[in-house]
Amino acid sequence: MMTQRQITDDLDALLNILPHDLAAAVRKANNTADLLEIILDLGRVPTARLVHGENVLSEVEVTREHIQFVVERLGDFDADNRAGLERTLHRISAIRNRRGDIVGLTCRVGRAVYGTIDILQDLIDEGKSLLLLGRPGVGKTTLLREAARILAENKRVIIVDTSNEIGGDGDVPHPAVGRARRMQVAMPALQHEVMIEAVENHNPEVIVIDEIGREMEAAAARTIAERGVQLIGTAHGNSLENLMLNPTLSDLIGGIESVTLSDEEARRRGTQKTVLERRSPPTFDVLIEIQTRDVLAVHTDVGSAVDALLRGNALPPELRTRREDGSIDIQKAPAQPATARRPSHGTQGPLRNRGTGRDAAPGNGNGNTGAPAYNPPTYSEPDYEPAAPARRNRMQPLRVYPFGVARNRLENAAKQLGVPVTVARDVSEADILVTLRSHYRKRQRMVVDAEHRGMPVYVLRANTANQMERFLGGLYEIGGWSSGSGESEDEILQQTQQAINAVLNGERWVELPPASSYVRRIQHELVQQAKLVSHSYGKEPNRRVRIFRE
Repeated sequence: MMTQRQITDDLDALLNILPHDLAAAVRKANNTADLLEIILDLGRVPTARLVHGENVLSEVEVTREHIQFVVERLGDFDADNRAGLERTLHRISAIRNRRGDIVGLTCRVGRAVYGTIDILQDLIDEGKSLLLLGRPGVGKTTLLREAARILAENKRVIIVDTSNEIGGDGDVPHPAVGRARRMQVAMPALQHEVMIEAVENHNPEVIVIDEIGREMEAAAARTIAERGVQLIGTAHGNSLENLMLNPTLSDLIGGIESVTLSDEEARRRGTQKTVLERRSPPTFDVLIEIQTRDVLAVHTDVGSAVDALLRGNALPPELRTRREDGSIDIQKAPAQPATARRPSHGTQGPLRNRGTGRDAAPGNGNGNTGAPAYNPPTYSEPDYEPAAPARRNRMQPLRVYPFGVARNRLENAAKQLGVPVTVARDVSEADILVTLRSHYRKRQRMVVDAEHRGMPVYVLRANTANQMERFLGGLYEIGGWSSGSGESEDEILQQTQQAINAVLNGERWVELPPASSYVRRIQHELVQQAKLVSHSYGKEPNRRVRIFRE
């Protein structure tokens, strides 16, 4: 279904509150379609922020008279330092000094965009609760506003409008929300109380909420969902993993808690005894990551997506794209391949790579089958832990960016092994990133950005020369990290299966020949599938797997 998009912004109302020379400069630039914000900071030149870049509106610095000119034409600023214009969607935010005087203004252009909700129409019509995530300015509030308008044609809709961004400023809501009713919030800290009041007093079928950001608001959202009311809201965060790592808002997706398993259950799962699990059913049925205004990643079953991430096996989302002609392309989440290997050991948790977007040949050392982004993460048995597929052809030059790793040790390790590795000075110049486990578990921004760009990320357990030599040796398949005796994967699988059958037929234990970490990982996973127990013994290059019944 294609819907014609219409945009109304009432830009003249915003320009009328600006000093005349600045308003004239905005009109003269003739790029109002791309205009996002007008910035007035005391003692600096005024600028116009566009979709791409900024324009200087005047070489004359902003004075207190300029700021006062704008403030006098506005209503009162709320407790969150925001003000608006009557019956428009424009928002003016203030920056104050320590004495409370306004020294800066951000004049944000508010636009009502009709026809944007068709990309989510089916989910909304099914009555599911939707949580929208995305960076500022990507269009979360626009989708909320349009969803409220569409739903209000057939249902009782209440908008909890904390900052008047959805329904505009003033007592009469903007026409963009249609027949939806709007409840304003006196102070941002009272948003949760207004949410509960909306349910108790006004009998809604749908509640629309913008910017769930506090623990009390998350608890109020759960209370509303448990009463059978459809929720459509936004929260601070870019992705499902961000929300899982946010202790304040993780309750929206069920909450995360540490659980201690029995010995039998830990053995059955092939994990440590302490794992992370979802605490309760999620408040929202569907989670939508807004990547751009026309590209959405949809987790259609939040509970299953969270459970899979906690078990180290991320489920790929459904990707929805609006084409230039207005049609909607929906790419269903691909089914997990039957040969995809699951992690058999290690700590469970959401702190794993969701995929790199790069293809890798089967047998690349990580159990990766060449699927695109959102591949399941892998388990690595050796002392270095690859978080993405990146095994290279022998002696292929490689640029490595060390994040939190000693550069001199990495360079010395490369020289010692004689591999063509160059230590990059900037991550933009690198082919892969290597970091320490502590940085990876804390989801440092450098690591997350590298993963989002599709750059393979390797994780070392310690910042030692031995670790780096093992990492580079495994990367280039040299020394004790080669695939062993040159056996094919089929031969390895056959040999391991024979040992498994021997144990199943009564042998107390069977020890397999020494093998590389890649081979041992395959062996561990085959043993787990047979519901037996396996451990690795010895040191490289003679480390080997032993299979037990118990």
